[in-house]
Amino acid sequence: MQPSVFFYITYTLCLCLGLLCVLFVSYWSSQWRGGFSWDGSALQFNWHPVLMVSGLVVLYGIALVVYRVPSTWKQKKHPWKLVHAGLMLLALLLSILGLCAVFDFHKHFNLPDLYSLHSWVGICTVAMFAFQWILGLAGFLVPCSPLWFRNTLKPVHIWLGKAILILSLISCISGINEKLLFVSAEPYNSLPAEAKFANSLGILIVAFGLVVFGILSKNKWQRPETEGESVHVNLVIAVTGLQKRTFILSD
Repeated sequence: MQPSVFFYITYTLCLCLGLLCVLFVSYWSSQWRGGFSWDGSALQFNWHPVLMVSGLVVLYGIALVVYRVPSTWKQKKHPWKLVHAGLMLLALLLSILGLCAVFDFHKHFNLPDLYSLHSWVGICTVAMFAFQWILGLAGFLVPCSPLWFRNTLKPVHIWLGKAILILSLISCISGINEKLLFVSAEPYNSLPAEAKFANSLGILIVAFGLVVFGILSKNKWQRPETEGESVHVNLVIAVTGLQKRTFILSD
């Protein structure tokens, strides 16, 4: 199976959009919000959007499509499972650190936690992400996990992965809008420079998500099964005669 030029164009676009998302959110926090610190001040809050966009959206999205890179298809799958799991773990840790930044900021200013729709969706997304990672570790990386469990878990794992990305996009878009409504010095409906820039960040995040979904939706870009990834076991069992049963064991 020869990878198409269109895949490489799409994958490059995905990486470029992801990089732009990180640069835009970092510049926004630095240029208009005053920079970064970890002292309980408003500057500590600025870590929250940077870490959540970098981890929960960009790194997470790149980890989702790592199996689709054609240069990995002729290599053993297990090392790329570790790459996938490692990228996901890093994304999860960045997301948790982003939550710590905002919770600690709220604590210093005696602000309530989890009072907005944005916060509800965000905390549920990170909780689902943590559950998904632990479940994936148990099902696909622990050697002693039963094969029936892997086969049952695989479609659930894929569905949850896409659902988490959707929730991540919703969380970030709603968070950008909420932040602008709280801090914009000018009326938000007049679209000051900060609002225009932050809205552009939102468009980049949506575009990144759409490209990731586009890569995931193309069946011909799925990693092909190779010898050793599917094992056929033929068992001949004598009951009232010879019966041949074939079990397909896949990871």
